[in-house]
Order: sequence, then C-alpha cells, then structure tokens
Amino acid sequence: MSIGAASKRIVDLESAVGVPLLERHSRGVKLTLAGRALQQHAQRILGDIEQMGADLSDYARGIIGVVRLWANTSATTQFLPPDLARFVQANNGIRIELEERNSSEIVHAVLDGRADIGIFADRTPLLGIQTLNYRHDRLVLVLPKRHPLAGRRAIDFEQALEFEFVSLSADTSLAQRLQGVAETLGRRMRLRIRVRSFDAMCQMVAAGLGVAVLPATAVQPYLQSMGLEQVAIQGDWVHRQLLIGAKDFNAVARPVRVLVEHLLASPPAPG
Repeated sequence: MSIGAASKRIVDLESAVGVPLLERHSRGVKLTLAGRALQQHAQRILGDIEQMGADLSDYARGIIGVVRLWANTSATTQFLPPDLARFVQANNGIRIELEERNSSEIVHAVLDGRADIGIFADRTPLLGIQTLNYRHDRLVLVLPKRHPLAGRRAIDFEQALEFEFVSLSADTSLAQRLQGVAETLGRRMRLRIRVRSFDAMCQMVAAGLGVAVLPATAVQPYLQSMGLEQVAIQGDWVHRQLLIGAKDFNAVARPVRVLVEHLLASPPAPG
C-alpha cells in the first residue's frame, strides 16, 4: 500500500470515529490518546486472530482441547511429571500448557482467568477460589553428610536456625512458611543465598553454603549423587497439602474436568 493510500484510510477512519488519531507536524506524526487506544485494540485483535489460527491448527492435528495449568515448584518437581505423562498417553487430544509459578501468583491467575486450574500449597490465601486436595508432602532438613547435625533421626527447627540457610525466592510459599515458623520461635533465619529451584538448592548445600528445607520426595534424587543427607524436622508444620484450585469446578470445560479427575485419581508418588 502506498503512503498516500494509507494516509487516506487513516483520514477516513478519523472521520468514521469522529476524533483525530494522529497529531500531524512538519516533522512527522504521532499518536493522539485516541490513536493509542486504537493501537491497543488493534494489537489485541491481531493477537486474537493469531491465537485463533493456532487453535484451529490444533483441531486440524486432532487436538480437541487445551488446559492452562499453573503449578508451584513442589508440584512440578515431585508429582506432575508422571501424572501428566499418564494423562497425555491416555488423552493425546488434550494439550497441556504448564507454567511453573509461586503459589500466590497461581491463585491470582486462576481468579482472573489466565489459568484454568492451579496447583499450590496450603496456607496460600484463596481469594474465593475452590480447592480440592491433590498431594501431601513432608519437609525435611537437607545438609552435607559431614554437617554437625548429620546422623540425627530428627531435630527441632530451632536447632537448624543456628546455621545459615539456602532458600527459594522470598515470594514462594515454602520460603514464607519457613520465615513464619522462625518468627513464631522469636528467631530470624540466617539466609546465605536464594535460588529458584530445588536442584540449585541441593547444589548450594553440597557446596557448603548452608542447609536447606525441602520436600522429602523432591530431595531423594540428590542425596546419593551429591553426598547429602536428610534429617526429619519435628512439628506439624512440616506436613503440607498441595491443592488444586479453580474458580468453579462445576463450570470448567470438559478437557479441564478430565485432567482434574485424572490428577485426583493418580497414585501418590513413593517416598
């Protein structure tokens, strides 16, 4: 399209909507506020068209539904890999879009429709969404085999607070839980370093940068290979429930319902 033809279309559009879309100067043009609003709407429309094409392409390939699943690190590390593998094998017409986020982000995503369902830790503010129990995990202390606390069957968390910690990011449910327990004891955690994954936490512990608290199931693959040891922590707070959340389970699309039913029926992971 020539510059002249494009200019005429813009003038015609301005006439149709009744407001100027461009500020015209001798050096060029720039968008008015109305022009910026039109640009945002146009970008959304183009995005919707692109998504429509992707969705129709899915149908052409036999995909009959998409489930947007957000889950926290504990779920994606410990439980979802085998559960989703079995689901995809039995339901190859349903595509899973999985995003790993912290628990509070997941609840907000479910609430505002960015996620169909979410998996997150208990004690996360629910903001009115519905929940079902998914899995249970137990937190343990992870440390090098030559650490002063190594070899014990169980310890009080207050004993661990004498040492420096490797932790997940401050906005994760696990980090917030540990901070809360320390505060109830009138203590503060001595944080040496924060990382974003269980694997990185174990590597930092193996390097001698501190101790860590992790789900018992998640740490099993690292114990022997990294020379680590786990010690039980006393207290009810170490037992966590992972929840599946949705705005309304009765109103979810069929592919979402099929996935939820599968997750609830899946056998617990060993350990």
